[in-house]
Amino acid sequence: MHIVIRTIGNSKGVVLPKALLAQAGLDSASTAMVSVEQGAIVLRRPAKLARAGWAEAAQAIAAAGDDALLMGEFGNAADQDLSW
Repeated sequence: MHIVIRTIGNSKGVVLPKALLAQAGLDSASTAMVSVEQGAIVLRRPAKLARAGWAEAAQAIAAAGDDALLMGEFGNAADQDLSW
């Protein structure tokens, strides 16, 4: 497949067909990882960030009222003897 490299301001750009992005699993992505490997420009799906979606999940749990402590509050027997 041949595509046109276009001038965009001071840069160059290409328009990738939707079917090509779908084959690479990038059809619903808004970002991609790009690198040059052995003279080829390579696009990859970005790695999923650690803890991605945790904040939304915690909010959903709190909204459902399911965020109570499992063991309740408890202290260590010797806590009063500690000085900070």
